[in-house]
Amino acid sequence: MKKLYEQLPGRICTWYAQNRRELPWRGTRDPYLVWVSEIMLQQTRVEAVKPYYTRFTEELPDVEALAACPEDRLLKLWEGLGYYSRVRHMQEAARLLVQEQAPEGKAALPDDPAALRRLPGIGSYTAGAIASIAYQIRVPAVDGNVLRILARLQADERDVRKASVKHEAESRLQEALQSCSAPGDFNQGMMDLGAGVCLPKVQPLCEACPLADLCEAHRQEKETSFPVRSKAKDRRIEQRTILLIRDGDRVVLTRRPAKGLLAGLYEFPNLPGFKSRQEVLQTAEAMDLQPLYIRELDRAKHLFSHVEWQMCGYEIRIAGFTSAGTRAAAPWFLAEIEQMEKEYPIPSAYKAYAKYLQ
Repeated sequence: MKKLYEQLPGRICTWYAQNRRELPWRGTRDPYLVWVSEIMLQQTRVEAVKPYYTRFTEELPDVEALAACPEDRLLKLWEGLGYYSRVRHMQEAARLLVQEQAPEGKAALPDDPAALRRLPGIGSYTAGAIASIAYQIRVPAVDGNVLRILARLQADERDVRKASVKHEAESRLQEALQSCSAPGDFNQGMMDLGAGVCLPKVQPLCEACPLADLCEAHRQEKETSFPVRSKAKDRRIEQRTILLIRDGDRVVLTRRPAKGLLAGLYEFPNLPGFKSRQEVLQTAEAMDLQPLYIRELDRAKHLFSHVEWQMCGYEIRIAGFTSAGTRAAAPWFLAEIEQMEKEYPIPSAYKAYAKYLQ
């Protein structure tokens, strides 16, 4: 086992030098930029992240800018990436760094993996990625890609969801990296190998793999049998009725609570369950609105990590609004559609209904 791990850094670094992906965040050792890219890449496809990374880092180029960014603007920059707690934790960490380091100069992320892990939103994987790529600290960055590669190499039948399996992988890779001159290249190489060669759920491209001759699953021709994972819990189903209430160039918005799912984001008014046309009209009347007409919209669904929203929708046209709340106090308010698109962070869960405003 030890000999297997000892061979990994040399092989992976050599392969990475010839096969590395060209990505907007590659080639930098700025710990802030590495941090932003790694947080964005959590549970999000690389191609989806690229434009977000460029826009985000152009507007918020360093820790101080992130710490000072107004909440609505921060969430708007993140709009569509999902898992908004990620960017909230980033700003919380940035503010802690500014608070601790501002008297001494420009705020920066620490180079110690343990100190990184103490910051909000940074776990062992992200700490390892930042420390190794930005500071060349010999520490591994173990995520699902790495666990899949290691499980196949060893034909390991243990459940990769267990913390003990990850801890063992981190410990063995930590030891193997002590003689590695480019730990950042090794960790990025493992990421690229898992993303492009040792593929999940389908037959991996073993003919292109620099570790094929070491791989026990490949020898047994059982590559897709690994890794072994316990079954995830089924998502809870929630049915919702979405109300698109507008008078032409304006639309009604509400703001979600400060805590919980999609905390603090803006949304269209919605009701629990699937409501009938008559029930929706009664809701509009309770809002002191006078509908001109109502039409039913297509159904849609959106998947969160533990919840599935099944949605129906109605567009309600209003001649004009006689009253409306303010963002600070009332349950709903009016927004210009053009202003909404530029300023208000709307979750991608509502994408299927926002298109009707175009």
